[in-house]
Amino acid sequence: MTQNDAPRAPLGPDAAEVVSRTLQALASPTRFRIVDRLRLGALTVGDIASAIDVEPSAVSHQLRLLREAGIVRGRRVGRSVMYALFDDHLEELIEQTIQHAEHVRLAAVNLLKYETE
Repeated sequence: MTQNDAPRAPLGPDAAEVVSRTLQALASPTRFRIVDRLRLGALTVGDIASAIDVEPSAVSHQLRLLREAGIVRGRRVGRSVMYALFDDHLEELIEQTIQHAEHVRLAAVNLLKYETE
């Protein structure tokens, strides 16, 4: 939130359900790796499978779930389907999630270091 943004009202139950479903869709390590890879640009199922070392059939299954959650979109190009992130908000969400996880990891390392001194 920037200084010029007005505070957002608390989420109601319906909105919380939608947000929760989005986060649940990202809660799989394989799906998160797919989405992280798509931050670099659109790819086919085969390209994604090669990039993250997962079978194409598993990637296809995960992409279906990500499409249903509104996280990725597919665009037919000839005989292939190119998958991309639905929008730029997802890039920000993924980057912030990675940064948060790193901060938590470093805090845990520092806490452990402090406790053993």
